[in-house]
Amino acid sequence: MSIVANNSLKLLLNLAKAQVIISRKFDRLSTHGIGFSDFALLYLLYQTPAGKLRRIDLAEQTGLTASAVTRMLAPLEKIGLVARESHARDARVTYAVLTETGKTLFEDALVTANATARDIISNDNAKSLKPLTDILVG
Repeated sequence: MSIVANNSLKLLLNLAKAQVIISRKFDRLSTHGIGFSDFALLYLLYQTPAGKLRRIDLAEQTGLTASAVTRMLAPLEKIGLVARESHARDARVTYAVLTETGKTLFEDALVTANATARDIISNDNAKSLKPLTDILVG
């Protein structure tokens, strides 16, 4: 019996495989003491002008649940890369704040991450993949 997968399913299966390959290649970040998921959280915090985001915003931007983000932030807090900050007016709201140590480590790890990304996808290919990026981000 032959199983027919539509193009959408084939793309998603290939993306799942790509995710595994990408995660493996980004193991290079371990030289900085972090993993790819940690790097992604630090990246989001680094991009903000104040270096902080509500945990719920981190969850939304990563596609994770708020509790998953909290679990991922705990070790980063423990080693001093991220701090927890309460909202001045609403005790229910907490922020994840990138510390100076976290900022320095992120900047070092960014060099490794950029080199890894270039190893996976050349700059020439990255330009032609913009439509796919737009689909995935949108």
